[in-house]
Amino acid sequence: MMAQVEIKDLKKGSFVTIDGVPCRVDDVSISKSGKHGHAKVRVDAIGLFDGIRKSIVKPSDARVDTPMILKKKAQVLAIIGNKAQLMNLEDYSTLELDIPEELQGKLKEGEEIFLFEVDGVRTLKQIK
Repeated sequence: MMAQVEIKDLKKGSFVTIDGVPCRVDDVSISKSGKHGHAKVRVDAIGLFDGIRKSIVKPSDARVDTPMILKKKAQVLAIIGNKAQLMNLEDYSTLELDIPEELQGKLKEGEEIFLFEVDGVRTLKQIK
């Protein structure tokens, strides 16, 4: 699921899809070109799943895709190696996800965490 917004309406912390990858906006800068030119918008963003920095430059009236991100609460049931077994606190279903590098060693059994779901792909994001 995608929605479209004008690139000039993006703010720091919002989400955008760049090259098919959902990203969190890190910086937005608008530059005015010459006398009769259109303003250009440069968006710097960091990929949600891969952590890679991406940027795009487009005219200010261009439309870009924004991903629909579902933020869910879950509880850690067990930690097995670099995987975590989680229980979704909304429907009590269980699932198993890889623990991202930034959360390894910090995650404990019984803790509540947030997970993001974008286009059917889930990832652990932060400890509550």
